[in-house]
Amino acid sequence: MKVVLQRVSEASVTINNNKVAQINFGLLILVGIEDADTNEDIKWLTNKIVNLRIFGDENDVMNLSIKDTKGDIIVVSQFTLHAATKKGNRPSYIKASKPEIAIPLYESFVNQLEIDLGKKIQTGKFGADMKVALVNDGPVTILIDSKNKE
Repeated sequence: MKVVLQRVSEASVTINNNKVAQINFGLLILVGIEDADTNEDIKWLTNKIVNLRIFGDENDVMNLSIKDTKGDIIVVSQFTLHAATKKGNRPSYIKASKPEIAIPLYESFVNQLEIDLGKKIQTGKFGADMKVALVNDGPVTILIDSKNKE
């Protein structure tokens, strides 16, 4: 499982001109799922996300987590995180899971994140054509791959 975490001062997801998610402060998380992903990946990753100290403290030093700041989260599925670009100019998405595997893992990821954070998580819609808007705060953008544990 791969994620892109973006610390945001605001973010939203719009589908068919209808805003389905919106936050003012927190994290926008793009998540890509592959067939090899398991509940172990989900638990490790959600724990890492909610405890990662990437928010500024009173001295503007990154010492606080999303849990500490009581920020909000939007999760958006993004199979293109598994794009293979080694050959040619058209990315291959062979590593990205098909919906029958990815959707249950995506839902488990969101559920576990809600448990770990202790509050409701907003989401886009799996497989939909989404317009994602954000103001990256910092900018702070972090890539995490559960297979490499980094």
